[in-house]
Amino acid sequence: MDIRKSVSIVIPNYNGRHLLQEYLPYTYEVVAAAGIEYEIIVVDDGSKDDSVEFIRSAYPNVILVVNAENKGFSYTCNRGIEIAQHELTLLLNSDVKLTHGYFDQQWKYFLRWDTFGVMGRIIDMEGDHIQDAARVPKLNGFKLKTDFFYYTNNEKDRLYTFYLSGANALISTEKLKQTGGFYELFSPFYCEDMELSVRAWRMNWKCYYEHNSVCRHKVSASTKNYQTAKWVKSIYFRNRFYFHALHLNGWALKAWYLQITIIDLLPKLLVGQTWIWKSYRELFANRALIAQYKSKINNLLHNNNSRLTIFDVVDKVRSSVYHKTIERFKP
Repeated sequence: MDIRKSVSIVIPNYNGRHLLQEYLPYTYEVVAAAGIEYEIIVVDDGSKDDSVEFIRSAYPNVILVVNAENKGFSYTCNRGIEIAQHELTLLLNSDVKLTHGYFDQQWKYFLRWDTFGVMGRIIDMEGDHIQDAARVPKLNGFKLKTDFFYYTNNEKDRLYTFYLSGANALISTEKLKQTGGFYELFSPFYCEDMELSVRAWRMNWKCYYEHNSVCRHKVSASTKNYQTAKWVKSIYFRNRFYFHALHLNGWALKAWYLQITIIDLLPKLLVGQTWIWKSYRELFANRALIAQYKSKINNLLHNNNSRLTIFDVVDKVRSSVYHKTIERFKP
């Protein structure tokens, strides 16, 4: 039985002409060697370099979508997801190099009805240092974070990951569209892949990690296009705040608000890290928008007959490693 599936590859791009020139040939090589039907969709996010002209001239077979202005990662990926035609969608960053046989070990996950997606091992562009693998979450009070990364050399094991990296996630197109894709609340970037995966988990689907699917990543090749380090930090914290506000409810949500005020906001303000105030202020300024997205999540859960909470997801992923022989690490 042929278990391979057709794939739509969605690549967001912002001022990444040099990355597309360097790594897109490898994408073509790997997907052609897989012997499947495919399409490559590049969505340009208002680049100021000659990315658009390069794609049009060098890769006329690429489906090119061009944003009129810079809208951020979520919006850009969603434009590609909307037009994806094939069974699976590979979300692939422009600074990622696929290696030979990347898809070979991933098809088997989609034999299960409840697979949302699978990601591969992300290593440095040179050498074998692992940047990203399967993640196990933990709660510090009501704040969610990664406890440790892990993998196994037992090819029979199926490893859960708390979330799929947006840099190389192979996802059921039907399920991806059913979730509504990335939430554009998180633009321009950070946490959108975690939130999407948690949404899928709560809909009773599963996210997997395959250690034998390897891709290489050029560190800091994409976010370096953006403003200052303090600005990037403020976006990161704001989006972490958004994530918790979306997936906590009731007394847990109230306790979390108290926790971030005491643990995050006040200490940073006292030591002069005033950028945190922008993150905190935007959390409250966008309460109405957050409420709209929470309503969307509730509708998705209702339609999937699921009452799973974020706490259930944490328990499910953590308990899945108890009886496995694994290698734990922190990058």
